[in-house]
Amino acid sequence: MAISNPSPSLYNHDLAPAEQRNWGAFSIFNVWTSDVHSLWGYYLAASLFLLCGSFINFVLAIGIGSIIIYFLMNLVGTAGVRTGVPYPVLARASFGVWGANLPALVRAIVACFWYGAQTSAASGAIVALLTRSPAMMSFQQHSHLLGHSTLEVICFVIVWALQLLIIQRGMETVRRFQDWAGPAVWVMMLLLAVVLTIAAGGISFGSAIPQDVLLDRTRDAGVPGTPGSFASLAAVAATWVTYFAALYLNFCDFSRYAPDEGAVRRGNIWGLPVNLILFTLVAGVTTTAAYTVYGEVLLHPDQISAKFSSWFLALLAAVTFAVATLGINVVANFVSPAFDFANVFPRQIDFKKGGYIAALIALVLYPFAPWQGSAAGFVGLIGATMGPIFGIIMVDYYLIRRGVIDVNALYQEDGQYRFQNGWNLAAIAGFVVGALFSSILPNFTSLLPAWWGVYGWFFGVAIGGAVYYVASMLVPRPALTRA
Repeated sequence: MAISNPSPSLYNHDLAPAEQRNWGAFSIFNVWTSDVHSLWGYYLAASLFLLCGSFINFVLAIGIGSIIIYFLMNLVGTAGVRTGVPYPVLARASFGVWGANLPALVRAIVACFWYGAQTSAASGAIVALLTRSPAMMSFQQHSHLLGHSTLEVICFVIVWALQLLIIQRGMETVRRFQDWAGPAVWVMMLLLAVVLTIAAGGISFGSAIPQDVLLDRTRDAGVPGTPGSFASLAAVAATWVTYFAALYLNFCDFSRYAPDEGAVRRGNIWGLPVNLILFTLVAGVTTTAAYTVYGEVLLHPDQISAKFSSWFLALLAAVTFAVATLGINVVANFVSPAFDFANVFPRQIDFKKGGYIAALIALVLYPFAPWQGSAAGFVGLIGATMGPIFGIIMVDYYLIRRGVIDVNALYQEDGQYRFQNGWNLAAIAGFVVGALFSSILPNFTSLLPAWWGVYGWFFGVAIGGAVYYVASMLVPRPALTRA
């Protein structure tokens, strides 16, 4: 739709409602193949497999989590299709035209952390391949820079720079890249699983890994209970749901390019429960077979491919996983902050400049590597910060506004979404209280039970959304008008 007389401080071409809507079900499907088919996605899936204790438990926990993810993504995707606006603009309806910069910056900062984590994982696959050479292994062991080996730094910078080339021509290039990268990694995953299963003499469905090994590898995961217990299975499902916390917010950045809600639902059904369950099953089978073949629990696919006797297979695996990881970085961690930073300064920052800022922040974070450590712990900490924002936006869109938003007013400084000088204090209250219980208290104090942090995102959604709903009922709201 055309926006009439937008305020220059709230509008640019990238933030405007989508005009070209050619992201069909296949492109939406590949948003998810690009998002989960990465080294970090495999690492998390393999880690969660160990916590389940058995193949059946794994299917149950991941299956329940994947269905929840599908339901939540449809909620966000529908809002994107109906309004055609990106996430930071949609947030203006609940946080206010200026207040929306708060959730936009939170999402952008989280994306910068993930951008660094995924880039590090992709470069790690290249390092694992190169260190098959004795000379490179010696260089890796004896030369260091910025707290890492010099080889790791070089590979990180190269992979970091390659990603910037993908977005030079905007969102249509992103769509074409992910349509190719997502299926490519499926082929490599299946090849990896088949090679290892044959070498292992068959599929053991988890029984090959002894209980004492599972206990040892999951001791520091930050997940309550022993592998296979109800507490562990519930934590696995919760962690799997939380892994997608960032995209619950900005999936509308992609669904707004879909022609209709049906395309989003079809893409989601194949890309989420079906694709996620199959992908995690392959990760679990591969992890078990690798233990049988090599006698080690190898959670990273690049660790597995580095052990291949065939240089060709090792090269193919390294390149494929690196490319797939670039796919998730572009989809999940470049597009979102590009829009988010543009939302803060639309006259100075466009889509490309916003993405460059995110990439630069990730580069600065690299020497500190805050993403190293427990996969479940990192996912929980990062995801919990976004729970209250999701709760507020969904409560506002579905319970308070009943899906009715004046899109044109989202771009007006003095329109119905101005609230209190551009800020909706009810949303700020919901975010502060929700973040207190989802992130601050469980991670920086001992006031709450140890298991609370595992479900931090869920508490954030519920508490932030509830506080916002109550506060909104106490504060007069502008009359709603249909777009």
